[in-house]
Amino acid sequence: MIDPGPPGTFRLAPSILAADFGELAARVHEIDAETDWLHVDVMDGHFVPNVSIGPPVVRSLRPYSTRFFDCHLMMTEPGRYLEAFKKAGADGCTVHVEVGGTKSLIEDARALGLRVGLAANPDTPFQQVAPFLGDIDLLLLMTVFPGFGGQTFMGDVMSKVVSARREVDQQRLALDIEVDGGIDVSTAPVAVGAGANVLVAGSAIFGASEPLEAAHSLREAARS
Repeated sequence: MIDPGPPGTFRLAPSILAADFGELAARVHEIDAETDWLHVDVMDGHFVPNVSIGPPVVRSLRPYSTRFFDCHLMMTEPGRYLEAFKKAGADGCTVHVEVGGTKSLIEDARALGLRVGLAANPDTPFQQVAPFLGDIDLLLLMTVFPGFGGQTFMGDVMSKVVSARREVDQQRLALDIEVDGGIDVSTAPVAVGAGANVLVAGSAIFGASEPLEAAHSLREAARS
């Protein structure tokens, strides 16, 4: 597994969902200097109303990047695919608390040597993920409803980010807090101010005319 870096430090995780898949390796290489992690959105067409990619794309991309592969499994049955993603080159896999069986999924991912993440949709109460904070490496709080890129940032989720940061700090947990959805130069400082330290951005980077410059601007905005 590629070293993700010390928990709690700032990381920018461009989402390849917004990239040109016909030139995916080239587009990933283009922004490498401003990339900490690569975020891989996996959609099954059941848990979310869209279909994206699977282990074959991860396997194909792996030789072209030395970055940590942060795989977000928006799937009804993620447990069936954890091993396949691990073998394909995933470094971390994040599953949704809404699908249930969370304890077993965490244990299975850990046994495979994956870095373990747990995600929650915007309308899922913080209380549903709170019991698992000590068992995971990453908490992903969605700032849009998962399924499609380019959505508008939901500021109401920041109250959950604040709650998560409070618990992480009070319990001194080695846990990253990630947000995903509508992240751009205006929303990045809001998310970081609330307590997030990993920002996922797709359209704001890959949709820009100069993706590397856009990623740099987003990083600078998050630091402001």
